[in-house]
Amino acid sequence: MTDIQHSSAEGLTAKLSPLAGVVMLVFLVAGLASVLWAMFVSDKVALKPTQTPTWEQISEGAVTHRIAKELANVSIAERAADIERAASWLLIGDTGSRVRQGCNGWLFIADELKIHPQADANSAAKAQKVIELRQQLAAQGIELLVALVPDKSRIVADQRCGIARSSRLDERAQQWLTVVQAAGVASLDLAPQLQPLGDAAFLRTDTHWSEKGADIAAQAIAARVATLGVEAVPATQFSATLGEPARRPGDLVRLAGLDWLPLALQPQPETVSVTQFQEVVDETGDALLSEDDLFGDSELPNIAVIGTSFSRNSNFIAFLERALNARVGNFALDGGEFSGAAKAYFKSSAFKQTPPRLIVWEIPERDLQSPYVDDIVLNKH
Repeated sequence: MTDIQHSSAEGLTAKLSPLAGVVMLVFLVAGLASVLWAMFVSDKVALKPTQTPTWEQISEGAVTHRIAKELANVSIAERAADIERAASWLLIGDTGSRVRQGCNGWLFIADELKIHPQADANSAAKAQKVIELRQQLAAQGIELLVALVPDKSRIVADQRCGIARSSRLDERAQQWLTVVQAAGVASLDLAPQLQPLGDAAFLRTDTHWSEKGADIAAQAIAARVATLGVEAVPATQFSATLGEPARRPGDLVRLAGLDWLPLALQPQPETVSVTQFQEVVDETGDALLSEDDLFGDSELPNIAVIGTSFSRNSNFIAFLERALNARVGNFALDGGEFSGAAKAYFKSSAFKQTPPRLIVWEIPERDLQSPYVDDIVLNKH
């Protein structure tokens, strides 16, 4: 570059610098105003926690993470985050901090790969809680069956490619089950049933199992229920029809912040066929029921399911009802993690007024070692 060119470039930079500064200042002021408005005028941001945080939550950054998450609700922050996520994905294929990209379009949730501080203590506390609840339920004549859902990243290991999974996670599921089983808790590890399915056990762009995985899991749970001496009621027969293939939005695409992009720019879409279930009816149009049902002795399901979004995806409950030949009560919660559904169900009028004969508690493996605050209270019915 000649001296004249260099001088010209410096002059242009000097002229543009004030403009760049003004643009930056406007952006910062607009951002600050938007945050202040959201905090003090609107109800979009709630900085005050609903519960007093524990020292463990503070040390792990849960408090600052929650504040950052609340501030992310501000419109300017939301749009800036969307733009950043889109640019990172389109330029370098980055899926963000919550999602990991394997090969052949497979996505995995990062929570399954995390090594938690106090992992062993958290796991032990959760095992002890399950043991205590089983004893309390047994005193009320209620059986408990724990069904452990294995990590997608463990079952679909062939599609992880460059995603590392610590060997420290290899035995956490079996070690936890060994503890609760030794205390007399009926439990079922679903890994042996899902492992032979490989890729077919889970959805490619979603956290959850596929319909095939959900069906196999339901059959395994129904078989285990039979060994507990619990007869599922009200007995009902179901027919199933496979629907036409259609695009299924994956929750990992949303978690990666990419679901707002045009479909062509998102991770490769997934197509699935959804099964439609119907109760089998007789010639009069009534559902086929057992003799007990005809006399009105078992109008409500005597099996209740508590758990997470796994129980609310891929027709799991419908597959379980077909495997049991009976209706069941579904009290699972999206985002409930280990204890959310249990906490809500045991406080509910459904449990107090119409207690079940058996509770199936579906627990994802990835939740075994995450931070835990014991907030489950079992009220007597």
